[in-house]
Amino acid sequence: MKSIVKKYYLQVIFAVAGGLGGFLYWKYVGCLSGTCPIKSVWYWSTLWGLAAGYLAGDILDGTVKWIKKKSAEK
Repeated sequence: MKSIVKKYYLQVIFAVAGGLGGFLYWKYVGCLSGTCPIKSVWYWSTLWGLAAGYLAGDILDGTVKWIKKKSAEK
């Protein structure tokens, strides 16, 4: 389990931050009428934030690995 967290630490950090951001977005901005499918309930907003955070962390992790690989080749 520790090796998985160590391998994907950047994605986990960004996913947690995205989930927290999604929850805070629902709490303070949200949609009171209930017609907004993502913003009307807390768990959808949190899950979308979690997914967006994970993807951002994955892109950043791939970019960092690519830059390290390119600098090691020189």
